[in-house]
Amino acid sequence: MAAVTAAMVKELRESTGAGMMECKKALTETDGDMEAAVDVLRKSGAAKVEKKAGRIAAEGITRVASEGNTAVVVEVNSETDFVAKNATFQEFVQILFRQLPQECSILQIKRHDRTPAIERFAVSRKFVLIDHYN
Repeated sequence: MAAVTAAMVKELRESTGAGMMECKKALTETDGDMEAAVDVLRKSGAAKVEKKAGRIAAEGITRVASEGNTAVVVEVNSETDFVAKNATFQEFVQILFRQLPQECSILQIKRHDRTPAIERFAVSRKFVLIDHYN
């Protein structure tokens, strides 16, 4: 069994972005084999993602702006209200809100004419789909 050094843990952390204790555990589990430790971290990360996939993001922020007959609504969700109240999260939503009209064109379409093909087209051309009720 190879001794796991702090330098090994640091190297694994820098290459994977995983936490210190996770890296140490992976290196211990793989007897100091760096490549095998990366695989262990990858598998444990996938398991964590799958575990979190079922969670509902019921908190968040909504921003609305209108000009004439056009409106923009941005909703960004988070799992907790602590995140939604976080200044960094709020700044992210504000930046997204300001960028959206500059980065996207608006495509108005009647709801009954909306198809998956139209949605794929809109996404590929950076259109924002707006349901048109007339």
